[in-house]
Amino acid sequence: MANHKSALKRIRSNNKKRLLNRFQHKTTRNAIKKLRDLTSKKEATKMFPSVVSSIDKLAKKNIIHANKAANLKSKLASHIASL
Repeated sequence: MANHKSALKRIRSNNKKRLLNRFQHKTTRNAIKKLRDLTSKKEATKMFPSVVSSIDKLAKKNIIHANKAANLKSKLASHIASL
């Protein structure tokens, strides 16, 4: 167990950050799944910017890799184009 006050604080802050990162990542994954399940091109194009924004936020915070974010956005864009 940690002996220093700063180490205990670091453990607390890391846990808070981990939970927030998990929540944001899971929310984005669910949004991506919903977008892929849509069959209407109009609804998909309406939802696309918010999903891309959340993907970019994850990449900016290094929750996901920048290349993975680019691949996700590209695949979603091609999916919408094929509708």
